[in-house]
Amino acid sequence: MLQTSTGIAPVSEHNGPQDSGIREFLSFTLGKEEYGIDILKVQELRGYDAVTHIANAPAFMKGVINLRGVIVPIIDMRVRFNLGKPTYDHFTVVIILNVGARVVGMVVDSVSDVTMLKPDQVKPAPDLGGAFESGHLIGIGTIGERMLILIDIDKLMSGADIGLIDQLTAH
Repeated sequence: MLQTSTGIAPVSEHNGPQDSGIREFLSFTLGKEEYGIDILKVQELRGYDAVTHIANAPAFMKGVINLRGVIVPIIDMRVRFNLGKPTYDHFTVVIILNVGARVVGMVVDSVSDVTMLKPDQVKPAPDLGGAFESGHLIGIGTIGERMLILIDIDKLMSGADIGLIDQLTAH
């Protein structure tokens, strides 16, 4: 289990031919579901702390924190995905991400571990029609009976939401 700390380094790089195509994902929970994001996007893990709220921000944007001189917007993924009212406890984690040229924090219920997936363990995301926005999904990772909803964090954190955050956090 990963410890909440002020820093996390990606697991060592794999160079052998048997490792070709293997990707590493940081797994985390939101409600009863388990999700994964590319470990290379993760800068660090932090416990949930108070944030500075910004007037007129969307509900999913909890506010901003000052992270060693960088103003970082904090997004609550439970609110962003409409998964019910968030609760914050000692398991709540803020994953600090490098997305494009931005540093963004996302609040999740808990962080599990780093999972290595081979290409044949990643299945395409199901087409759910217009009922669910699946453009930000990489697919479903399978590890035995365990399933990870794999998120393309670049796609999720781009578009109108981030444009609005940029406007709200502009100097």
